[in-house]
Amino acid sequence: MGRQAGQRGVAVAVVLLFALAGCGGSAGSADGKRDGAGGGPAAGGAAKPVAGDVLPGMVGAAEARTRLAALVVAKPGTMAGYSRDRFTHWAEQGDKCDTREVVLRRDGKNVTQDAQCRAVSGTWKSLYDGADITDAAKLDIDHMVPLAEGWRSGAAGWDAAKRKAFANDLTRPQLLAVSAASNRSKGDQTPDLWQPPDKSSWCQYGRAWTTVKSFYKLTVTPPEKAMLTTMIDTCAS
Repeated sequence: MGRQAGQRGVAVAVVLLFALAGCGGSAGSADGKRDGAGGGPAAGGAAKPVAGDVLPGMVGAAEARTRLAALVVAKPGTMAGYSRDRFTHWAEQGDKCDTREVVLRRDGKNVTQDAQCRAVSGTWKSLYDGADITDAAKLDIDHMVPLAEGWRSGAAGWDAAKRKAFANDLTRPQLLAVSAASNRSKGDQTPDLWQPPDKSSWCQYGRAWTTVKSFYKLTVTPPEKAMLTTMIDTCAS
């Protein structure tokens, strides 16, 4: 009888041990990190990613509409004094990588890089035209809000450090790898003057442009704002 009681005691102890282990596991995520560790929004007020988004720091359609409504509407500023060289890029990002190579690695699949961090293989899907690309040399890193447009809408008054941050922003949806053809077709045009030929990208494009302009407190023109509204309205409700 005493032996049976002892066995029952061991069994109870084992059950309690597993129960305690289970409680400890519930305090963290599957990768062992505690809830909330590294799980908050990215800097700049980025929302939880929307399914299908390929850019970092995006906000949803409702938040994009709110931010668009809050943007200051103004005429384009002068291009006097503008030069791409006033927006230092590409910045060094460590491990011999500059911003371009970081974006190529982030936006591609199965990307391999050489000892100098240059992408030597991989596959990329160009958001603007839907092109599938396997040669990194055929890709441009587009500034969602072009540097010249940034200058016209407020960046002319920034200091060099802020312009460098704008030109190398990896936190918000300001940089993406796209086909060179689509990027050069876009140039420095605003959404009322150029739209991605692949209309399925308009939802992301409108939200991304608005997110960037909102964060950097850049102005918009009336036609630009109207087209951004049209783009955001293509988002599924």
